[in-house]
Amino acid sequence: MVPVIDPCSFSSSARCTTKHLNLMLHVDFESHVIRGKVALTVEMLEDKCSSLTLDTKDLQISKVAANGQEAKFALGAKHSFNGTPLEISLPFELSRGQHVIVEVTYETSPRASALQWLTPAQTAGKKHPYLFSQCQATHCRSMIPCQDTPMVKHTYYAQVSVPKELVAVMGAVGDGQEPDPQDSSRTIYRFRQAVPIPSYLIAIVVGVLESRDIGPRSKVWSEKELVDQAAYEFVSIWGKCPFLFPSGSRAHAWCPSCAVQPPLRATPLQVIAHEIAHSWTGNLVTTKSWEHFWLNEGHTVYLERMIARALESEQYRQFKAIGGWKELQDTVNLFGQSNPLTNLVPSLKEVDTDAAFSFVPYEKGFAFLYHLEELVGGPEVFMGFVKSYIQLYAYSSVSTEEWKNYLFTYFKDKVDILKKVDWDGWMNTPGMPPVHSLPSQAKEEDLASFSDADVKALSSPQLTEFLALLLHQNPLPLSHVKRMQEVYNLNSIKNCEIRFRVEMILWVWLHLCVRARWEEAVPLAFQMATEQGRLKYTRPLFRELYNFEKYRQEAVNMFLQHRAAMHPVTAALVARDLKVEQSHK
Repeated sequence: MVPVIDPCSFSSSARCTTKHLNLMLHVDFESHVIRGKVALTVEMLEDKCSSLTLDTKDLQISKVAANGQEAKFALGAKHSFNGTPLEISLPFELSRGQHVIVEVTYETSPRASALQWLTPAQTAGKKHPYLFSQCQATHCRSMIPCQDTPMVKHTYYAQVSVPKELVAVMGAVGDGQEPDPQDSSRTIYRFRQAVPIPSYLIAIVVGVLESRDIGPRSKVWSEKELVDQAAYEFVSIWGKCPFLFPSGSRAHAWCPSCAVQPPLRATPLQVIAHEIAHSWTGNLVTTKSWEHFWLNEGHTVYLERMIARALESEQYRQFKAIGGWKELQDTVNLFGQSNPLTNLVPSLKEVDTDAAFSFVPYEKGFAFLYHLEELVGGPEVFMGFVKSYIQLYAYSSVSTEEWKNYLFTYFKDKVDILKKVDWDGWMNTPGMPPVHSLPSQAKEEDLASFSDADVKALSSPQLTEFLALLLHQNPLPLSHVKRMQEVYNLNSIKNCEIRFRVEMILWVWLHLCVRARWEEAVPLAFQMATEQGRLKYTRPLFRELYNFEKYRQEAVNMFLQHRAAMHPVTAALVARDLKVEQSHK
């Protein structure tokens, strides 16, 4: 089997692997930096090892030691998006299987791409600042010098010093708190993560946070002003699953911990099901590199829809799959039919993982697994494989080749069927799989037959999927959109008390309105694009508004006005879509 090399990491993961991190972090809100010391317990995978390389990005390194002895270090050439390799020379030689504790003292940059610093004015309480992190895919290296690749999984222990009026929460189990012995105005919070995780799942939030119990093993954290609303939203669906959702719907470290609602809106409930599924596929079993990201997301979408099947029906799973297929079509059209980034297993050599991020690993991955499900005998049969795959590779990282080999091993009585699969077409060919049939669009003469009964019986997820299907058709005529508003009154959703359950509906509806060039909906679209920080909502809405030529300059101006409040990754991707970098240096 060919060894997997991660083109997105400088770290020497073939020669050594990190087993544990011991973190001491000092959060400085005045300077917008974290001053830290990390002790990495590293195991050698080869004999005669006397050096190792870690990933960094915009970090100031002041000191390195190995087993307490000073170690020489040098920062290599800075890469435009992958950061800078930290080359460490050990003062001794180690053999395979031996361990070394490497201590690195460092400081982050105020521009660290993993960190979002919010001013008091940007929070619900308006009195104190707020910090959250988002390390996926390759941003942990801007917060911690580490082997920033998903093929390396480790435990960690953290001590975080923050101003005493603030609270720190991490994607780990809390291990108590105490006054900072170095500064009486600060408190140290301690955390323990006993489950080996990749670096991208490390997460931290600091703010005026309170928690509410929402089950026997779960609680939700948020600002005081939002925590009761957040608890109300989560209480009906929350189980043993901890997440931090600061800037998007990306999963963070799993353990019996907590959810933290950011001050910038919440995560819809259907996204929670996706993140719960990530506890198995993504967190427990992890892709070996970002080129194999579909192993995380394709399986997670598959499990998410199997949950929907169990809670609703097989028809509902099919309904969601149709919407997903159309998401994939839109993505392929956006990237280009021949763009290699639409491969299920793309090459990411000299490719920014943020620029490569799309629905392809999610929906093309799901489509492939659904195709295999049909070939081997249906959902119950294929779920047997998925469960066995998770059990076999629990706590480890996997490549597509390893996954495929186990698929053939598990279905040893169906090898002839599996050999007929167009593996190269699925894995290494850009563009779409075979096209599915789609619902037809109404004609002008059909508009009079619309009534509020059409959608009154639909649940929030069903209404979302219905609107999403319309979004993926050719742009609706303005007359259709106005008639839908007249009958269904979808604009009133903005005033709904239960925002979690309707935010996605409003987002899709506003897409339809702007795409149909309905000017009355533009202010609402700008409001939603700027009032919450989720990449999934913000980027597509700004893109749609930018494509509405009459409002193109207003979209640029609105983005520039709110750019500082966005997470660095979100801001960079929206800037790229709006061509801001070329004209607003």
